[in-house]
Amino acid sequence: MDQSKLTRTPKLLLALLGLSVVLAPVSLYAIFGMAPIEAKMGIVQKLFYYHLPTWQGMYVGFGASALFSGMYLYRRDDRWDALAVAGAEVGMVFCVIGLITGPFWARKAWGVWWTWDPRLTTTLLICMIFFAYLVLRSFGSLGEVEKRFAAALAVIGILDIPVIKYSVERWRGTHPTVVTGNGGGLHPDMYPALWVSLALFLVLAIALIWIRSRTERLRQGVMALELEAVERGLLEES
Repeated sequence: MDQSKLTRTPKLLLALLGLSVVLAPVSLYAIFGMAPIEAKMGIVQKLFYYHLPTWQGMYVGFGASALFSGMYLYRRDDRWDALAVAGAEVGMVFCVIGLITGPFWARKAWGVWWTWDPRLTTTLLICMIFFAYLVLRSFGSLGEVEKRFAAALAVIGILDIPVIKYSVERWRGTHPTVVTGNGGGLHPDMYPALWVSLALFLVLAIALIWIRSRTERLRQGVMALELEAVERGLLEES
């Protein structure tokens, strides 16, 4: 592994970070300066412009984890493993943010902080699956068996994504379908704030996965050097 490449920040990554810095204030202005206040929900509805994009970030993170876990199972290359771990961690961050902001919406809309709605339940399920993945990966020294088991768990866990997406339509839960395929559900003046926020969280998710994978590759390099030092020490003693 070429450590020098990992210590230099790629220009594309810097561009993504710069774009996120630009999009953040633009998003806030669009939400609070351009988008109207919703008649029924009031100011609480403003959470929507960050609540929905967090699920996009979760999809990107967990999707990347499953994809690169599959690549790792096929190629046994630590580069794919690093990206898989990064995707799981970033996806979990966005998932937790979504699960925290969601109850504020639910309290205003339904009068309760939580209900076992199909979409909420299936989202909690994928959160638990990838939490188990991260717990397994947090063990100090992982062998190939543990890595393969965790990778398989990520691949299986991603199958819950379609269930989350179509749970409201299939099982008629109480969770609203705000943005529909025919464009309904939102006032036209609300869409600019939503699109900017979606772009912001997409850029953030990609940049964070990239950054985290680079640190994971450095960690892998350190562990490889430590293992080599131990092996040399044992050889010298013998």
